[in-house]
Amino acid sequence: MANTHSFHIPVMGIGFTIDSPLKVSHLGIDSVISLVDDILLEKLRKMYCEISNLPYAEITDKTEDFRALRITSYLNLIQNLAEEKFQALKVATQESSSEIKKYFSILPDTSYLKKEFNKRTKTNFNLEEIKNWLKENLTMGSIDVNIMTKVDKDNYIKNKQLPTEYNDAHAALRGYANSNVNSSLILSAGMNPRLYSYIEQFDDFFPDKNGYIKKKIVLKVSDYRSALIQGKFLSKKGLWVSEYRIESGLNCGGHAFATDGYLMGPILEQFKKEKEDLAANIYAILIPALERKNKAIPQNILPIKLTAQGGVGTAEEHNFILNHYQVDSVGWGSPFLLVPEATTVDKATVDKLTTAKENDLYLSNISPLGIPFHSLKGNTKDVEKATNIRKGRPGSSCPKKFVSLNKDFKESGLCTASRQYQHLKIKALEKEELSKEAYEKKYARIIEKSCTCVGLGTSALLTYGLSTKTEGDGVSICPGPNMAYFSKTMNLNEITDHIYGRKNVISRKDRPHMFIKELGIYLSFFKEKIKETNTLSTPKQIKYLITFRNNLLEGINYYKSLFSEDINFLKELTKQETKFNELSIILEDL
Repeated sequence: MANTHSFHIPVMGIGFTIDSPLKVSHLGIDSVISLVDDILLEKLRKMYCEISNLPYAEITDKTEDFRALRITSYLNLIQNLAEEKFQALKVATQESSSEIKKYFSILPDTSYLKKEFNKRTKTNFNLEEIKNWLKENLTMGSIDVNIMTKVDKDNYIKNKQLPTEYNDAHAALRGYANSNVNSSLILSAGMNPRLYSYIEQFDDFFPDKNGYIKKKIVLKVSDYRSALIQGKFLSKKGLWVSEYRIESGLNCGGHAFATDGYLMGPILEQFKKEKEDLAANIYAILIPALERKNKAIPQNILPIKLTAQGGVGTAEEHNFILNHYQVDSVGWGSPFLLVPEATTVDKATVDKLTTAKENDLYLSNISPLGIPFHSLKGNTKDVEKATNIRKGRPGSSCPKKFVSLNKDFKESGLCTASRQYQHLKIKALEKEELSKEAYEKKYARIIEKSCTCVGLGTSALLTYGLSTKTEGDGVSICPGPNMAYFSKTMNLNEITDHIYGRKNVISRKDRPHMFIKELGIYLSFFKEKIKETNTLSTPKQIKYLITFRNNLLEGINYYKSLFSEDINFLKELTKQETKFNELSIILEDL
């Protein structure tokens, strides 16, 4: 069945979309819950049980397999509550009439459903007459989940390491697999072979003879090669990738997985051209794998969806991505941080976002994962971090330990943003007998790491007035560069009107096209990479930079051809090409 909407709300941070399905799935909108923080999920489960007068029994960390159980319990609750809202909508009572109208008002004007509804209610809105039609035609938005594959910390009990299936990402996977939610598991941050192999343990991820899969696998990727490698790896285990979610390497929110200079336009073009071959090649690997496992064999090639996200900000861009690249849905992330009806962001942080300009949004090195991370200057978690540094106690108390992955000092792992790790790292640094300049440079790299696994979830606690005694009040926020062009809070009608071209909520005239913006970010990234390289650089480093440059040039030429009749686009592209040429000259001199 085709999607109700042509957009989806991607996962944002840890807590910003933690309960988005409960807010929007009854209206037909797909959204994604992060499964990083089971502690936060448990707190929200308790809150929603109290609100809904449902029984609640705490799942403590003394319970065996508590992480998986918390995740299963939370997802089941959200599924049940969202389903109740959806059923209430379809029953069509006087009380639900406003939500019924909202369901259809936010649909695109081209929607067959919307046209049919308007036709049936043109003269009068008779609830009884429309009730049966609603039951047959309304669909819920998908309650999807996200696992960052590399956030897969080993776990211990009394200094004894538990089996791999109790690692964080493995337990999260089990929590989702054991839930009643049949939707999509979105895997991000690259391939984790052990985790991917673990998926084989759960029948719901395998297709039946008709090709139906209860729990679908979605890969978030930033290039075609990664999609092909991961898709083949999974198919050898009898697992089909139902969707490839293509995200801009740098023009996105959260962690940024830069490509080797490949730009989004050419990447989407390749997916469009190779989609049928991709499906056929992977299906050919899938069938013998299913036969070996004595699983049902689908008679036809299973469907593949292509979706795209990263920097989309206007109806024109939305429609271009949909139509030119023939994708099934477009992700709208950062703008939804300003939509309280859809996401969970505390008011103080929303206020900071509405006033943020380009220079307030930057690609940082604060993530303990060691991956570039989009951040907002002046976020309260960084203020908290700076206060600790001034006190001579850099680092976080690390109350949750989800990214305690560094094993330099401790076999069970430490987070590089933790006080313990930074203290030990600084002690080791002092023994290196470096010059003052070299010392300060390395010292700054140590203390810049921020406790994001706490900071990205705290906003939800503040929004709902829940205790932050353990976590503290500091909030990390990770909007993409596109946030600079949205400067007010919006309701669902306003943001969907903007997405579908019925209204424009961007008042600024200087917003660049998403492809131009991404190119500019990549050129800045390229410039920094050249700076890091000097005359003593290795042949491998020079080869990387040359490859990066050639891929950027290929992208620029692709855009020249694609937008050959768009004078404004070409004007902006020429400015970026001038910067590119200047960097190419510097590279030649290395």
